[in-house]
Amino acid sequence: MTDVRAADRGWLTFPDGFVWGTATAAYQVEGAADEDGRGPSIWDVFCRTLGKVARGETGDVACDHYHRVEADLDLMASLGLPSYRFSVAWPRVLPDGTGAANQRGLDFYRRLVDGLLERGITPLPTLYHWDLPQALQERGGWANRESAQWFADYAAVVADALGDVVGTFMTLNEPWCVAFLGHATGVLAPGFTDDALALQVVHHLNLAHGLGSAAIRAAAPSAQVSLALNVAQVYPASDDPGDVDAARHADGLANRIFLDPILRGAYPADVVADAEPWCDWSFVLPDDLATIGVGVDVLGVNYYTPSRVVGPSSVGAASLDDAPAGRWTERAGARPVAWPGTRLAWTVPQPGPFTDMGWRIEPSSFTDLLTRLSRDYPGVPMMVTENGCAFGDGPGADGRVHDDRRIAYLQDHLAAVHAAIAAGADVRGYYLWSFLDNFEWSLGYDKRFGLVHVDYDSLVRTPKDSASWYSDVVRANGLLG
Repeated sequence: MTDVRAADRGWLTFPDGFVWGTATAAYQVEGAADEDGRGPSIWDVFCRTLGKVARGETGDVACDHYHRVEADLDLMASLGLPSYRFSVAWPRVLPDGTGAANQRGLDFYRRLVDGLLERGITPLPTLYHWDLPQALQERGGWANRESAQWFADYAAVVADALGDVVGTFMTLNEPWCVAFLGHATGVLAPGFTDDALALQVVHHLNLAHGLGSAAIRAAAPSAQVSLALNVAQVYPASDDPGDVDAARHADGLANRIFLDPILRGAYPADVVADAEPWCDWSFVLPDDLATIGVGVDVLGVNYYTPSRVVGPSSVGAASLDDAPAGRWTERAGARPVAWPGTRLAWTVPQPGPFTDMGWRIEPSSFTDLLTRLSRDYPGVPMMVTENGCAFGDGPGADGRVHDDRRIAYLQDHLAAVHAAIAAGADVRGYYLWSFLDNFEWSLGYDKRFGLVHVDYDSLVRTPKDSASWYSDVVRANGLLG
């Protein structure tokens, strides 16, 4: 393996074989929401619920990637991107969530994968990126224990269809968001606000990963299995014991509630004890943890920004009543907000600089996170499966998109990844979020994360300056520190 220490003139070289790529998600880019047999998802319904999505926008068209896939793959190839992480839309493959597969849906993903391979681009499919079939939501969704088996059956269908040409499948993307933002704060689909329900959903998602992993390995024995967790880097806002304990608690609900059962085969005792006032954990059955604790071949890490928290006594709060959702409004001038799903930790405003999401830019926190994961879960290789920033730069008078702030963000965060590798973290790749500007869930089309600018009226793609910069990084397998 190449020595990753900085060489002369501050050049940072990444390890031999380091994987570079970009990422998107089906509902955010595909469009074609009612074509070729696709069934409705919970996001189709959520977007049409008054007040849930900014300006009432939907993913009906999004970037129209479904119809423009060949041109998008050509663009990806022209930028020299070696790998592409995308998600498979469950309702496009199984319109009713279970039962007979929709062959037209499977054919689309086969064309996508074959098109990538023809261009020398490695596919990395994610099986669940938040778009649960609405038909399954009407049967209880992730709150129904049967959801874990529904997912495993779906995973088997996709792995059977693509396993001969796909080397790694990711089961779930950011189950924390699904559980807590979808079922505790209600800012994401399906929009529920029940702390105990969120913990039940956590368990069913963990169980889905375990059953889904087994299904993938049975259908595609040579494939590796992964999942992407949006692991939080949580700092106490002060040395006060209450703030330190709040950081422990938030870390437990954000991170260890997924990492420990999957990688260690048990829920953390402190997380279980903390939540007992509002959750009896009766949904955890005797054999579940053996099913969940199958581990991963590689751990996907999604990361954007750190959090700082205080205990409830610091804000005079004892409940979540009237509290806005955490992690979406953490910026200077915002009031403290309750950590999603709990009464025991509150995020506090942080100083800038910020991205357009209002997220603090703090690259050193990325190094802290990756080295912590390496220390606490030794022997588990990692991939950065999402990292990036929202800035609203558009084409200038010269027709180009000069997004210097994005380049600076990426430069500093890649240097942070390099520092973690130099400190011993086994990080094997980096997927930049995202390839295209796209539908940003409940925020609609206002926030632009893409390397490629999308004009949402004409759907014209314009690579930003950051796309050229990233191409150079990929080609060199390194950058100036």
